[in-house]
Amino acid sequence: MKKEEKASLSIMKIIAISIILILISGIGVMAVNTNLNDVKIILQNGYEMTALTSKTKVADILEENNIILEENQKTIPDINSEITAGESIKITDKSYNEVQIAKISQEGVQTSLDQLLENYAPVTEKIVVEQVTIPYETVTKNLAEGSSDTNNKILQQGQDGLKEMTYKVKYQNEIEIEKTLLTEVVVKEPVNKIVQVQKTVASSRASSMPRAASTGASAGGATYKVTAYCSCAKCCGKTNGRTASGTRATPGRTVAASGKFAFGTKLNIGGNTYVVEDRGGAISGNRIDIYVGSHAEALRWGVRYLPVDVIN
Repeated sequence: MKKEEKASLSIMKIIAISIILILISGIGVMAVNTNLNDVKIILQNGYEMTALTSKTKVADILEENNIILEENQKTIPDINSEITAGESIKITDKSYNEVQIAKISQEGVQTSLDQLLENYAPVTEKIVVEQVTIPYETVTKNLAEGSSDTNNKILQQGQDGLKEMTYKVKYQNEIEIEKTLLTEVVVKEPVNKIVQVQKTVASSRASSMPRAASTGASAGGATYKVTAYCSCAKCCGKTNGRTASGTRATPGRTVAASGKFAFGTKLNIGGNTYVVEDRGGAISGNRIDIYVGSHAEALRWGVRYLPVDVIN
């Protein structure tokens, strides 16, 4: 009986030892399958840390180590890249140079050492002050009371203003790569040109003389709001200088008028002859736009109220 008990205890010991060995083997297999890697993480301030991780994606490794990127930061390699043991993750700002090098590496372009050095050229900053002219505007005072026989009197000459624009400019290889406006200060305010439109007063001698023959302009021309425009995008949304009638806009000739004037109609505007060759979305009713050679000239023209006659 004692021999049977001893045999039973021996069998139980063997079973227990076998179970322990199986557990140890499983833990070893799990450790091998986990495949922990050493990865170096270099922060933007230069601090280096080593992380033991089973992750392979850069984003997962940063999250595992409670590292959150700011808006102006990025990683090298890219946040979605996969890395292996012994590689590093560098956190840096989204600089111009690194973007260029990253593009070259990702596209697999073969570059020379000179090209790489050019991309790594230092970025310099300068504060640049520029002076910009502020064009004066022309203000018209109409005292003609609808009369077509008028003359203009300049009450005040216009003077351009001046403003200083301060920029922070970044250069690389002496080429401007970024320009940021810091301040804008008006040094000198523009002085508006003031023109008075008034009826021509005939002398008693002139009134007693017979009037000259009509030049073909219709009598009693209505007063129109007359503005000016040029071929820039600000004025007409295009820059080709082509009118709605298909002609090329010409200073001293072309005007834009509403549909009540057919293309080719000649108009006497303030004593000068123009031709209706263009249209405009804002040109309707008693509104006419005169074509001029530059945007500055259009601003100087301002808004005038002038008599307009159709020339027969």
